[in-house]
Amino acid sequence: MDNSIDMADNEITNEVTKIIKKKKFKLNKQKIAPYVFISPFFIIFAAFMIFPLGYSIFLSFQKWSGMGSMQFVGLKNFFFLIFQDVYFWKTIGITIWLLVFGSLSQHAIAIPLAIVLNSRLIKGRDLFRTAYFLPVITSSVSVAIIFQNVFNMKYGLLNFVTGLFGAAPVDWVNWSWSIPIAIAIVINWRWIGWNTLIYLAGLQSIPKELYESADIDGASLVRKHTSITIPMILPIIFFAVTMSIVGGMQVFDEPFVLTQGYLWMGGANNAGFTAAFYILWSLQRAGKYGRGSAVAWLLFILVLIMTFVNRAVTDYYKGDRGIKHTKKQQKQKIEEKLTPRGSLM
Repeated sequence: MDNSIDMADNEITNEVTKIIKKKKFKLNKQKIAPYVFISPFFIIFAAFMIFPLGYSIFLSFQKWSGMGSMQFVGLKNFFFLIFQDVYFWKTIGITIWLLVFGSLSQHAIAIPLAIVLNSRLIKGRDLFRTAYFLPVITSSVSVAIIFQNVFNMKYGLLNFVTGLFGAAPVDWVNWSWSIPIAIAIVINWRWIGWNTLIYLAGLQSIPKELYESADIDGASLVRKHTSITIPMILPIIFFAVTMSIVGGMQVFDEPFVLTQGYLWMGGANNAGFTAAFYILWSLQRAGKYGRGSAVAWLLFILVLIMTFVNRAVTDYYKGDRGIKHTKKQQKQKIEEKLTPRGSLM
């Protein structure tokens, strides 16, 4: 009897153990399942983002032509670029010029355009929004090829328009002084619509009560936009300017196509030889993978510094001169309206 009872107890214990193991396995499967589902993203991100970034850092300390063995040179690539290279600072100067006149200048046009589109007096606003966004979704290479015809010296549209005012024809994509202007025109034409839509979204989030209160106080149109609109969309301005800095410092497609690729290294006097252009030229044309990687990381540091400066300027105008000041004023006005006059006596 005792043996049979012990055997029954063992069987029960084994069954309970099996059930517990099955439940634990199911729980483990439930815990692991979400990570399995999101793992493709992390695998792709690691393969195409983390690994290339790490490998480019490694290459920046090497001397390598793309074939054969690598030679470790330490910081030699960085010192050469900063103190000896004739192209590095020139490409940085050209890139910053295009950043100012091709990327940052867009915001001076995009903000007024967004304000106009946000007005109730404008009819067919959706049509304008679509028209402004079309250049963004157009291939940059296609845009550059089209503008090659626009800038053509003999039959280009731009020379035809300037010729109506008596100006002499200009070879926009072959003269050193005109190449940066031509590239800046293309960049502005392509990205003004993008920034306009970003600012339009920001304008639509501003409470209408602020403008109504300003109307009661007799504020002019300019006063309303300088005291309400601009301070309230400062976070949007920070985002848009940051994106312009990142994109402007990496500009490559437009100068590459307009100046006929690697053949002329940015056209006459290297006038369109941007920093991103220099990186690709170093890697693919000159076969200097270490130097090209070093240029990329120096450019990254420069973009990072510009972003921090942009942040500092935005934070300064967010303070007593910006959003906080505007909200404080509006709060005081609302409190004054809600406070009965008799209570002030």
